[in-house]
Amino acid sequence: MTGTTENVLAVRDLEVSFASDSGTVAAVRGVNLTVAPGEVVAVVGESGSGKTVTAKSILGLLPETATTRGAVVLDGDDMLAVSGRRLRELRGTRAAMVFQEPSTALNPVYTVGWQIAQGLRAHGRYTRKQARAKAVEMLRTVGIPDAAERVDYYPHQFSGGQKQRIVIAMALVLEPGLIVADEPTTALDVTVQAEILELLRRVAADFGTSILIITHNMGVVADLADRVVVMYEGEVVEQAPVRQLFSAPEAPYTRRLLAAVPRIGERVSARSVVDPDAEPVVAADRLVIEYPGRLGRGGFRAVDGVSFTIAPGEVLGLVGESGSGKTTIGRAIAGLQSVSGGSLRVLGHEMLGVREREFRPVRRDIGFVFQDPATSFNPLLTIGQCIAEPLVVHGRARDADAASARVAQLLDAVELPAAYAARFPHELSGGQRQRASLARSLALDPKLLIADEPTSALDVSVQARVLELFGRLQDELGFAALFISHDLAVVDLLADRIGVLYRGVLVEEGTGEDVLQRPRHPYTRRLLASLPVPDPVEQAERRERLAAIVAAEAAAAGED
Repeated sequence: MTGTTENVLAVRDLEVSFASDSGTVAAVRGVNLTVAPGEVVAVVGESGSGKTVTAKSILGLLPETATTRGAVVLDGDDMLAVSGRRLRELRGTRAAMVFQEPSTALNPVYTVGWQIAQGLRAHGRYTRKQARAKAVEMLRTVGIPDAAERVDYYPHQFSGGQKQRIVIAMALVLEPGLIVADEPTTALDVTVQAEILELLRRVAADFGTSILIITHNMGVVADLADRVVVMYEGEVVEQAPVRQLFSAPEAPYTRRLLAAVPRIGERVSARSVVDPDAEPVVAADRLVIEYPGRLGRGGFRAVDGVSFTIAPGEVLGLVGESGSGKTTIGRAIAGLQSVSGGSLRVLGHEMLGVREREFRPVRRDIGFVFQDPATSFNPLLTIGQCIAEPLVVHGRARDADAASARVAQLLDAVELPAAYAARFPHELSGGQRQRASLARSLALDPKLLIADEPTSALDVSVQARVLELFGRLQDELGFAALFISHDLAVVDLLADRIGVLYRGVLVEEGTGEDVLQRPRHPYTRRLLASLPVPDPVEQAERRERLAAIVAAEAAAAGED
């Protein structure tokens, strides 16, 4: 059945369940939502709320184990009832999907131009030459520089933000009436995220395209959405225009979700009192870190003359976009990256020219919390064995069984039941895995903890609990910490001092009040303006400030 309807999309009484070894799991229960022409609707909720399952049902992307009821009417066609052939015709032309991780959505062995053109040719509309020309046009539309040349580049030759733009170009190429964007900005820096949000806003305005965006970032919702649908445990608990939802949320879950969003200037606990006479745990003096070049090319200087200290018990936050050098510094402090010049002293040991044999005993005093615990845990080991691993490696315990009492103590410290020691990593949620990762990093009572983007992939409510736990443990145990993030609000909650990195240079350093309330460097001001806040009115003002900053930078670059 085809025809026109008032709404581009109408989801009616949608129910989705999955068959599993332990029985039927109801993922979506009685969901109703609509998207009008040119409207941007945000579906929000934490992991497991059913928002992604709802999105995938729109394009018929659910697995064979899924059982569906209700209707998903896309421009007159019920996507749950059409034939497979009709479904393939509708994908791309009526609705297209922008996936969360562009690196997995793009095929690494084909050029981006070929991948964009493939959608056109699959629907029989263009010759090869015409498809290539259209691919170049779409790359220009989404802001890829030198599109005529870069159409022949492969995905690995683009940055993360550029790859997300290419995925959006692939979605737009057949001019669909609806784009379904599933967490399109989760893994991006705030400055790149702002560019992608501006692009999506322009798509809706210039092309009249409707957008259904799936996200857990309430700042993104405030920045982009016209209307918000809140989901919890498979059900819609609230729907409202964006300004109404943020100013007067009705559902208790919506209020909890908004309350969990970190905001700059909200830290209530006192900053650490630093002893000026104490020897720093970390001291960098004009630190230089270079990556050697290959195939006759010169090396790349990732860190250029950076100086800072971390006192005992102090938390230093390092912020900056991808490529700024913050993770490289963290790895150098942990002895995982060699130092090229300057000085870096860690727990009294000089890292320039250090030998592994000399530094190995120091490692027991350094804990590391990784960005993605799912990949840092061995999937073949239980959580208890993973947490016990540092104890076994450094000779504190004979094996994991001998460390069981310490593991139970650590699990209790991070508020996980002792029974979780027998579970495997895949059996825990993202927030639970990050708690277990924190427990592992504390196993040896470290003097210094390095946390590299430990909450970037977590829902806001889970993130809030993990940050609260991190702060409490730091207060109780008194370890020093390097907290690496691109989220300024998260860093402000935890850090005693904040350092801003830009292209390997420390451009600003000071307390949260100094750096975030009175920024001096233009890059810090742009970083702050790029951070979306969970307030539609304030976010509209911030968006204007960011546009003015970008325009001023472009004008200055033109004069140069």
